[in-house]
Amino acid sequence: MWLAVLRDAAIVLLAILSIVIGVLLALMLLQIRSLIRLLREEIAPMLAAANETMSTVQGTTDFVSRNVVRPVVQVSSYTSAALQVVRSLLYFRRGPRR
Repeated sequence: MWLAVLRDAAIVLLAILSIVIGVLLALMLLQIRSLIRLLREEIAPMLAAANETMSTVQGTTDFVSRNVVRPVVQVSSYTSAALQVVRSLLYFRRGPRR
């Protein structure tokens, strides 16, 4: 007799647990659905904007490198070469220092 009561209690407990697990599974599916919606509607446009910004920055750096940095480096190298030529000429005129 007590075995039948224990069996009935176990069946009721398993039924309640199944219902709880089913409800939690449904809630989890709803959360996953909202996460997917968030990824599609908000994160994807942010990534597209970030890619566009990165492309703009790359174009800007190429432009600055081509039109600013390279001429400055060339002028600096020519100036350095001219200064070295002047130093060499002055060195030959004075003679070696002792």
